[in-house]
Amino acid sequence: MSTWHLDCSACDHTQGGDTLASVCPSCGQPFLVRYDSPWPSRDAILPRWDMWRYAPVMPLLDGETPISLGEGATPLHELPKLAKEIGIGRLWVKDEGLNPTASFKARGMSAAVTRAAALGVPGFVVPTAGNAGAAMAAYAAAAGLPVRVYAPRSTPSPILATIQALGADLQLVDGHIGDAGKQSRAFAAEHGFFDTSTLREPYRIEGKKTMGLELAEQLGWTLPTHIIYPTGGGTGLIGMWKVFAEMRDGGWLPRDVAMPRMVVAQATGCAPMVRAFEAKADRAVPWENPETHASGLRVPGPLGDRLILRALYESNGDAAAVDEDTIRANTLRLSRASGVDTAPEGGCALGVLELLVKQGRIAKDAEVLVFNTGSGASYRF
Repeated sequence: MSTWHLDCSACDHTQGGDTLASVCPSCGQPFLVRYDSPWPSRDAILPRWDMWRYAPVMPLLDGETPISLGEGATPLHELPKLAKEIGIGRLWVKDEGLNPTASFKARGMSAAVTRAAALGVPGFVVPTAGNAGAAMAAYAAAAGLPVRVYAPRSTPSPILATIQALGADLQLVDGHIGDAGKQSRAFAAEHGFFDTSTLREPYRIEGKKTMGLELAEQLGWTLPTHIIYPTGGGTGLIGMWKVFAEMRDGGWLPRDVAMPRMVVAQATGCAPMVRAFEAKADRAVPWENPETHASGLRVPGPLGDRLILRALYESNGDAAAVDEDTIRANTLRLSRASGVDTAPEGGCALGVLELLVKQGRIAKDAEVLVFNTGSGASYRF
């Protein structure tokens, strides 16, 4: 349905879309998918109810069947009472906890496994803070390929149980996801399994960008003024910012559309992107001794730091962190205001929203979309 190539996000290296790719061999930075075929009209959207309804603008070949478990098509709930309490014009929560394996990670893994399996990989390996490992285990099982998952011992036990139930070879690691990543890359180098770490292959972004396509369609092809995104590796934020430009340039949105301000939400115990943004830096320094019960935010040195910051600066966005008590309180608050079984990452996003409104950094007439990236049930043990 599409033809594409890969552009390095930092230098002028390019690569064909028919090759198995990790990071740029010239500079080590992530690749981005760039489409060579014309962007189709919105009429090309398929009559199916998962993220692959947008297959005409995704990396899928003619006649190819994606490896799918029904990911995407998650609900968007408007919360007028909570918007009034916080003091903004409108508020929505997008509930990614209803994806397969109970998180937004399903989107990226569906796209990544589809491409890698088509290119003949013998198996997969991934480091995880939790949800990515569960999604990888599910999609590897659907593809009929083996997978090894490296996860910190502090990962919530329900998520570890899901990884094991889906047949993955689970390896527990002392430390954080960065430590898991080192072991994952070593295993990939020794055994030839494909490393699907965040931004170490180019297609997880393409799966995550479907969150942006969906929310635009759900809002009648308009966009909110702000998107509050709980940020660990940041692939979803990067993907949405990429696809908003693709939609505008491809005619799915008006040429003069007001782009959302992208807002990073992090925990004060692990806030490398907030620190970098406040310093007006173009990259982040890894966070020492990361600590937060919101395990998806416990990413001390994201590979996509430059791309995250680029999205914040280009969108005139913002970044802020809140503490553990604030995250806990707002997790319950969002659940009880919406009926959404909120993960702590979603609670962090709501806490950051309220903080920025109180500080005057988000206006009273703002129309804000908050992401809940997983299911609260995954964190209860």
